[in-house]
Amino acid sequence: MEIVVDENNLKAAGAQLLEDGRCGLRINGWEIESRKRSILNSSSLLEWEQKLGTSHMPEMIFGNSSLILKHLSTGTVIHFNAFDALSGWKKEALPPVEVPAAAKWKFRSKPFQQVILDYDYTFTTPYCGSGTIETHPEPEIGGVPKETDSLHWEDCKEEIDLVALTVKEPILFYDEVILYEDELADNGVSLLTVKVRVMPSCWFLLLRFWLRVDGVLMRLRDTRIHCVFRDNESPIILRETCWREGSFDALSSKGYPSDAASYNDPSIVGQRLPVVMRKTQKLVLPGHP
Repeated sequence: MEIVVDENNLKAAGAQLLEDGRCGLRINGWEIESRKRSILNSSSLLEWEQKLGTSHMPEMIFGNSSLILKHLSTGTVIHFNAFDALSGWKKEALPPVEVPAAAKWKFRSKPFQQVILDYDYTFTTPYCGSGTIETHPEPEIGGVPKETDSLHWEDCKEEIDLVALTVKEPILFYDEVILYEDELADNGVSLLTVKVRVMPSCWFLLLRFWLRVDGVLMRLRDTRIHCVFRDNESPIILRETCWREGSFDALSSKGYPSDAASYNDPSIVGQRLPVVMRKTQKLVLPGHP
């Protein structure tokens, strides 16, 4: 999805693109920036393994890529990065997904080694974003803000108005950042991405973990965050987390296809998978109860 930004639309919305070659824009007191970098090199990967306490890592980690949204007047920062996501994977420590013997045989680092899968090789993460409050300027670490204080999310009954998001508005900025990816030794896909789009009235993002273990299991963990701009008032920021999961056998029993090739689009798959967890929260900005 490529968005061609119209300078007249930017000007009409009171927005301006970021300087110094940075990718993003400022609008309604927010600075929104996406950073897309190359995958981690071997020395950085070793450092991450030591910090996380594991020798198991996804095939491709875009460790210096991130999406950062700063509310300038309150110092509130919402950001997304691979390290925090993998910290969540390590902490959750789900049991490994059982795969058929033929598929399990392919999960080997060397032809003469029999590898025992005693860890979550799918890299499933409960991660729904990172949050900080910068009360004073702090240096950045690894391309993301240094944490000074955590954000306060409150459970609520309000829901993101997805219908309002279908109203035709010019898209001032759009980007997608891949945080990590693994093809599970050609037995499926494990992918964590975050997408953002900014309109004159709001910004909206989707953090998505998508897992398909061919012939066995599919898992979709979505976090949507919607920020509505308001004149002379603090913005309304809602976060909806929805986890879906289902086996190929369960889908097949309902008459859906059982071949992996039918499940390449997680947006379509998500309509078929049962919900296992859903919650909505509202962000309480500093000084705004």
